[in-house]
Amino acid sequence: MKRIALFALSCAACALSVFGDDNGCGNLPSQSQLKAALAAATSAESSGLNMNMWGTIVDRDGIVCAVAFTGTNRGSQWPGSRVISAQKANTANSFSLDPSAVSGGNGFVLALSTANLYSAVQPGGSLFGLQESNPVDTGVAYQGPSSRFGMANDPMVGSKIGGVNVFGGGLALYNRDHQIVGAVGVSGDTSCADHNIAWRTRNNLGLDHLGSPTPIIPGPASLFAMDPAHPDNIIYDIVANPAGGTGVSSSGFGHPSCFNQTTAPKSLPPVQQ
Repeated sequence: MKRIALFALSCAACALSVFGDDNGCGNLPSQSQLKAALAAATSAESSGLNMNMWGTIVDRDGIVCAVAFTGTNRGSQWPGSRVISAQKANTANSFSLDPSAVSGGNGFVLALSTANLYSAVQPGGSLFGLQESNPVDTGVAYQGPSSRFGMANDPMVGSKIGGVNVFGGGLALYNRDHQIVGAVGVSGDTSCADHNIAWRTRNNLGLDHLGSPTPIIPGPASLFAMDPAHPDNIIYDIVANPAGGTGVSSSGFGHPSCFNQTTAPKSLPPVQQ
């Protein structure tokens, strides 16, 4: 059974924080690169509803760098998924860490996908209420003109979108130095397919250098079991709650299964070292 993985890295360069000269959109994929990676990922994914998609990249400060869609025009997908994709990117960036988190005997490296947050924010969950924090900036999300939505000059580009989303489709981006440089968010299909397409998009962009996972707590009592090839993957471990209501996730970070969920999580491309 998969669990969220924590990964440790040994290279000296990994100790540098992305908050510095390398921060920003300049070192992240362009709108055309995102569009190509998103289109290839969408075509490769066979689960879900086979819908067209929206995708957004944010930098480490949460600034929108690129927005793209698949299909013939901005109406070939659910229009609401444009902002959801940006919200997912902001969430994955906001709650993932790189080796710069480890200092003075504190901190650890943790990659959290938006799919990992679903169970934790349910009533009684350890992160209940998280989805109400950091709201989307509606002034950024809905400013016009609409004709620029999904283009290189999408009105969201250059601004902080905010927002917290707690179902599949958002993943942090890690460069070759294992630094987190932002995140990608994808929306337009079932939340499970969104996660799978986001995973493939990140892999296509070459920004999935998550290093070698290691559990924070050794032994069978650990909350985190390793899947070195898929450290921030979706976890399907929710079972019916005998008392009714929301199902129970044994890990506390599980995600519901979805309609036509035919892709096995471990069949997704392994992350790069």
